[in-house]
Amino acid sequence: MSGDTPNSGTLDTFPKLLVENVRVRGDKPASREKDFGIWLSWTWSQVADETRALACGLAALGVKAGDKVAICGDNRPHLYWSMTAVQTLGAVPVPVYQDSVPDEMQYIYEHAEARFAIVENQEQIDKLLEIRERTPKLEHIVYKFPRGMRHYDQPFLSLMADVQERGRAFDAENPNFYEDSVARTAGSDTAIMLYTSGTTGRPKGVMLSFDNLIITGRNGAIREGLGEDEDMLAYLPMAWIGDNIFSVAQSFVTGFCVSCPESSDTVLEDLREIGPSYFFAPPRIYESLLTTVMIRIEDAAKIKQYMFHYFMAVARRVGMDILEAKPVSFADRARYWLGNILVYAPLKNVLGLSNVRVAYTAGEAIGPDIFIFYRSLGLNLKQMYASTEASVFITIQPDGDVRPESSGTAAIDVELKVTDDGEVMFRSPGVFQAYFKDEEATRQTKTEDGWVHTGDAGYLDADDHLHIIDRAKDVGKLKDGTMFAPKFLENKLKFFPHIKEAVTFGHDRDYVACFINIDLESVGNWAERRNMAYMGYTDLAGQDAVYDLVSECVAQVNRDLSADEKLHGSQIKRFLILHKELDADDGELTRTRKVRRAPVAEKYAELIAALYSGADRCAVQAEVTFEDGRTDIINADLKIQEVERAPGPRAEAAE
Repeated sequence: MSGDTPNSGTLDTFPKLLVENVRVRGDKPASREKDFGIWLSWTWSQVADETRALACGLAALGVKAGDKVAICGDNRPHLYWSMTAVQTLGAVPVPVYQDSVPDEMQYIYEHAEARFAIVENQEQIDKLLEIRERTPKLEHIVYKFPRGMRHYDQPFLSLMADVQERGRAFDAENPNFYEDSVARTAGSDTAIMLYTSGTTGRPKGVMLSFDNLIITGRNGAIREGLGEDEDMLAYLPMAWIGDNIFSVAQSFVTGFCVSCPESSDTVLEDLREIGPSYFFAPPRIYESLLTTVMIRIEDAAKIKQYMFHYFMAVARRVGMDILEAKPVSFADRARYWLGNILVYAPLKNVLGLSNVRVAYTAGEAIGPDIFIFYRSLGLNLKQMYASTEASVFITIQPDGDVRPESSGTAAIDVELKVTDDGEVMFRSPGVFQAYFKDEEATRQTKTEDGWVHTGDAGYLDADDHLHIIDRAKDVGKLKDGTMFAPKFLENKLKFFPHIKEAVTFGHDRDYVACFINIDLESVGNWAERRNMAYMGYTDLAGQDAVYDLVSECVAQVNRDLSADEKLHGSQIKRFLILHKELDADDGELTRTRKVRRAPVAEKYAELIAALYSGADRCAVQAEVTFEDGRTDIINADLKIQEVERAPGPRAEAAE
């Protein structure tokens, strides 16, 4: 880290760190945003001026210490600055997922007791107007972009630019207000409240202090040697803990610049233009990038396909050893060098990852095959084990000892232990304060001496690497006693570009079966090259040729599992391709795209029963919700297909 990195002694809040960054690196860029194809930049001094005006304007509106202020929109510099402005006043920002439907928003606004909201645009305003009668504590809404707002004349709506102008007048009349407010903030104060994804029930409000975020962010920066010259693209939801550590805490601690994409549709293009040195993405992003790559390869000329597959075989064999500076023969180094010129470097450039020095993935387990693919290219991709309740960092894979099957070793100042029943627990400076208005859940999760129950099953190996098996409550056994780890199986299935999502079943059953969601882009591309006609997802998903395509993927997973001493008995016997994509709007996924197993099992109980009945088809009717709130009914007759299972290691040994 830079020698100018703020000292942790007195700079214990983001408002204080903002003042220090102005002093140390005021003319350096702090924020960027792409607008109509042009990158706009703000220095630390300019960010401080914008934040000061907004803080004073919010104070003039009536925001005071202890208030909850909801913040919602895409990644925008002004929304990040709004969080700091709110914190300066002793209030607590509550980021909300921007794609939440009104009912989801209503729950969070009501539960958080939000008095104020700061949002991006008309879309978010319309959602709030729809739920306003059900959120009587919401008094005022500030919005950034005026487009489409000409005829909105409600007195409780204010344009952010007008609030800032009012703030400058307030500042002139009260010249000591801002400095006094910054000085009153303390590391032990609640800095933010983030809601969990609600995988197993209603989302919980996780209260995190400045100390939680700043100490944890600083420790992570020390471990990776991050400094003020890093570049980071902020494209993940502001309501997610990862964004608040990588795009906020570590930026404030080290002084590096954070860039916001023009829109969610331009992220890949913007990623290439920024060329970040520090990058984070959940597994689904890496899976999506890999799908894009494989689609392009399938469309390429035969010679290019051959070259790609040849050099990727070289990369899989020696790429990780070269990345970790381990001994590799001269011949293989020469092949890899040539592969880098012809394949690896151009591929990383297309993906916008050429300049990445450190890349992370977390949120859920990444498939080992996907992980190895990226590291083989020379990308320093590392897995973390993280949670909102830990302010992200629990374990990180250490340089020089990155193992695809582990989540790494304990992060700085983190203690780990595994209970007798196999549950992973941790204690660290990042441990959350409490769940808002939920003392019982807090007591169940956090012990009096600061240890946190993760709910994950795992173990520590002889080198103190943490291995996560699955969610403790999800790990089960087949009737014959074979271990059933659903997430492990699902991640192996999702390695294939044709499979977007999978849900496996098997606990207390005779065999494993699963639901599959095909990837419409990948399979659609495959179908078009074969002149197959189809009308939308449901039609394509039901075609025999697509079933055969997916069956090959499942069979390959079975062959991989056959060599595993513990899991060879959990090979997949039967599957069906769902008639619709699992969707957060239908309650089947969380906003972070994790499967909500209980709602899926309840909603599709008839399909699960068919998978275990011996039937080869099952009729289904389901309601789907569109982005504009409309609903429709889908009727389909789903095919159920059996897959050949490979002999296990004992059978091979007997032969």
